[in-house]
Amino acid sequence: MTRLSLIRNIGIMAHIDAGKTTLSERILFYAGRIRSTGEVHDGNTVLDSMALERQKGITISAAATCVSWNYPTNKGEVIYNTKPYQINLIDTPGHIDFTVEVARSLRVLDGAVFVLSAVEGVQPQSETVWRQADRYKVPRIAFVNKMDRAGADFFAVLADLKEKLVANALPLQIPIGEEDRFEGVVDLLTGRAIRWLESDKGKSWQEIEVPLHLVSMVQQYGQWLVEEVASYDDELLEKYLSDLQSITLQDLQRAIRKATISGEIVPVLCGSAFKNKGIQPILDAIVAYLPSPVEVVPVEGIDPQSENKQVRRAEATAPFAALAFKIITDSFVGKLTFIRIYSGSLQAGSYVLNMRTGKKERVSRLMQMHADKQEPLLQAQAGDIVAVVGLRDVYTGDTLCEQDHPIVLEQMEFPEPVIGYAIEAKRAVDADKLANALAHLLEEDPTLQLSTDTETGQTLLKGMGELHLEVILSRLAADFGVEVNQGVPQVAYREMITQKVVYTKRYKKQNGGSGSFALITFELSPVESGKKGLIFINAITGGAIPKEYVPAIQKGFENAMQHGPLGGYPIEAMQVTLLDGRVHKEDSDALSFEMAATLGFKEGVQEAKPALLEPVMKVEVTTPDVFIGGVIGDLNRRRGTIKGIEAKGNVQMVNAQVPLSTLFGYVTVLRTITNGRGQASMQLEHYAPVPSAITQQVLTKSV
Repeated sequence: MTRLSLIRNIGIMAHIDAGKTTLSERILFYAGRIRSTGEVHDGNTVLDSMALERQKGITISAAATCVSWNYPTNKGEVIYNTKPYQINLIDTPGHIDFTVEVARSLRVLDGAVFVLSAVEGVQPQSETVWRQADRYKVPRIAFVNKMDRAGADFFAVLADLKEKLVANALPLQIPIGEEDRFEGVVDLLTGRAIRWLESDKGKSWQEIEVPLHLVSMVQQYGQWLVEEVASYDDELLEKYLSDLQSITLQDLQRAIRKATISGEIVPVLCGSAFKNKGIQPILDAIVAYLPSPVEVVPVEGIDPQSENKQVRRAEATAPFAALAFKIITDSFVGKLTFIRIYSGSLQAGSYVLNMRTGKKERVSRLMQMHADKQEPLLQAQAGDIVAVVGLRDVYTGDTLCEQDHPIVLEQMEFPEPVIGYAIEAKRAVDADKLANALAHLLEEDPTLQLSTDTETGQTLLKGMGELHLEVILSRLAADFGVEVNQGVPQVAYREMITQKVVYTKRYKKQNGGSGSFALITFELSPVESGKKGLIFINAITGGAIPKEYVPAIQKGFENAMQHGPLGGYPIEAMQVTLLDGRVHKEDSDALSFEMAATLGFKEGVQEAKPALLEPVMKVEVTTPDVFIGGVIGDLNRRRGTIKGIEAKGNVQMVNAQVPLSTLFGYVTVLRTITNGRGQASMQLEHYAPVPSAITQQVLTKSV
């Protein structure tokens, strides 16, 4: 086997509280990376290394590590010689406010372990993460965790996967017992029943007889597994139809691997990470069914000179190409840039070209990361995920490559922030210190935005939610020693136009000698739901405006869209059709036409009946039955729309759409209503028009 075939770049991802970090901790333990396991509730896990993560018991920043796993670990039939596989693992956050950590991790990973709670099943953030994995075509396996919890139901989660995520979920195991009776699994591929021993924290297991009440179920699901997998593999199908007994374990694993990598099936396993049950089969499944760097589609990019498509294969001898996907500031080594190397090799002390800046930068050191610890490397190659020290002017999404072989890889896209705080340093002498700290945080987090209110002079910090900004403000104090005053939360409203309007703008300015002149006629019109930004159409015929001025006109409209006519909020989307125009032989230039577009928009948009848009959140509330009336009543008072109520055991799950402006402090209120027993998760669903009465209130406050 080649070195690359022994590498797995995978992420652990799921909804918050599904048990990702606990699973990751157990993987480190069983792979021999750590000597004892920490617990999230005790605040001593390895991968949640930030003080805030340990304090809050949640993952905030994606953490990278590397383990070695000898595969296979089967005690029964030996498939082939055991080999040490390198698993580069990224543990990602589950809270929607930190979804950027999941998105940029998936961009550089080859596979994923999708963790679901056996009690709650598919939850809102589960759907978001799943869609992100679909977007980047990341193969995945599913792990149904918390089989030991009250209300655990493995088969209900399977149904959830198929119904809510439209996933072809294929169970490879059947649980032996559920809730406090959960003790092990039956492997459907081998028919073996496994029980983990608690005496050594699940390091050992024993084979037992398949419980009598499961025999028929194991046969039924085992038969279905073979039939389903055979439908994706001609060789296996031929054996299935001609000689069923000739099908070997290797045949099944090969076919499952092929169908998993192509995204046609999602193998499903189960266990309890907290109770140390079911972890070794997950490690085996990562190796057996998720792809190595050479088995995924080669990365594509653009040659900046010819603008032709380029393909870079995962080969150490190919020209170097990598993507910077995460940046952090370390108190000891300074700026750390996490990169995925797609092709070629990189040595400490060498130079790379940053395609965004066009400048060469020196790689002073290379590091293999283990959470917040660094292990120095002399060299890294295609397929590796490492951290680089020494790069100064680098941002998330930058392409790094050889100067003689330039390439631009696909950029990453990040969601727009939905909430903001006006902030200022508590002490005037800390103003410069605050500016430097914010610059570092903006480098690390591409979903943060900073702006200045031109009327008040206030600094406005925008983020993905209350928790996101709370974490940022806490980090300003803890990591940079800057305490700030914050204003009340501000919703990131947007604006839209609702009617077509045709407008002519004549821009003329005379300053002694040569002047400025531009005349344009354009149509402003709304666009269909779901589209964003400016749709610009040049409908001019006959050369009324020279082609070299058209880009400047488009730029003028794009700039104008940043400040709508109602409250100065950005325009969500619009279409501009350039109909006609006129130039002056001596006084026309690109800047004049840009100004005509900007000023023409500001005047013409008033006739297009602009409207205010607000972010509407998808809210899922879990509450005991007895409190359901109070929960629904409170959501209705917040202008919420109830979309559905689903019973799961002795709790109710309420799905609703609620304007963000009414949700500040909602979690605290929910705890009061439910005596501390209710939980809520929320994520941005869409932007919707604000009712006219409330529009006036919003605009009055923004003045």
